[in-house]
Amino acid sequence: MLGGRVGRGVAALILFVLATVASAAQAAEEVNVYSYRQPFLIQPMFDAFTRDTGIKVNVVFANKGLVERLKAEGRNSPADLIFTVDIGRLADAVDGGVTQAVKNDMLESVIPASMRDPEGHWFAVTQRARVIYASKDRVPLDEARGLSYADLADPKWRGRICTRAGDHAYNVALFAAILAKHGEAHAKAWMAGLRDNLARKPQGNDRAQVKAIMEGQCDLALGNHYYYALMLQNEEQSAWAASANIIFPDQAGDGAHMNVSGIAMTRAAPNRENAVKLMEFLVGELAQKMYAEQNNEYPLRAGVEPSGLLQSFGDFKRAEQSLADVAAKRAAAIKLVNEVQYNAGPSS
Repeated sequence: MLGGRVGRGVAALILFVLATVASAAQAAEEVNVYSYRQPFLIQPMFDAFTRDTGIKVNVVFANKGLVERLKAEGRNSPADLIFTVDIGRLADAVDGGVTQAVKNDMLESVIPASMRDPEGHWFAVTQRARVIYASKDRVPLDEARGLSYADLADPKWRGRICTRAGDHAYNVALFAAILAKHGEAHAKAWMAGLRDNLARKPQGNDRAQVKAIMEGQCDLALGNHYYYALMLQNEEQSAWAASANIIFPDQAGDGAHMNVSGIAMTRAAPNRENAVKLMEFLVGELAQKMYAEQNNEYPLRAGVEPSGLLQSFGDFKRAEQSLADVAAKRAAAIKLVNEVQYNAGPSS
């Protein structure tokens, strides 16, 4: 009887060990992503990665709060990667102490130094341009094509410009880029000039600014390039896009300001090896082509063509400013937004 119990106990132990090993092996073939990016934008790339490698990608999507969640979870966090848009959110993750450095020859050879953290805490995956939208009816195309960001503060545009809130991440990145390039006095004067040229208090999202152009409320607006592509593909909003030309500023100068979507390794990263494989995949040719065709973002990898729609916008010069330098000026840029009372509008 005792021998039978021992035998059954040994058998149970063996089964437990085998199940544990199998479970560990299964867990090793996954990677967990916390993402601010909308599911439809990135899920196709994750699905392609799984088909290519057999590694399952588990994704938690959120509009906000992922850095706070990672802090609360600490070293017990299941997340391997945080995926987001805008240099601001990437910098916030690093400043929050929830990332770790990655040293990887492939990533460093593909991604320009200006578009990755010098210490390897974040890496850009795609590029997006901060453009000027100009009314087709009220701004001659030749004049529009010569516009620079500096021109937005020229009094000739008084009452003719629309933007979203000055402290929105997309505008903060542009303002921080100007601050990093030209210094505080210049940036503050420029920001006040732009505020005085606004047709209304800052409001709405980037698409709302183009709608305002169609409605005659303003002649110029700031926005990200891919919204133009999205509007052209939207039955209701295509008329908005049709009312404006998309202009890449500063073509006679430094070039258009470029922001990014990007990725960072979390500090806990229980599946670090698989996470690195996913990072490499996302800057590989297949994923970069998918980004270009499906999301109308500019590929980061040299040699990968933009989508046909983006190619129709034409080639343009891109600013080569270090986004790490831009990130370092974000807090100062927000301070200037408040000092000039940008969000109060032109009457301030």
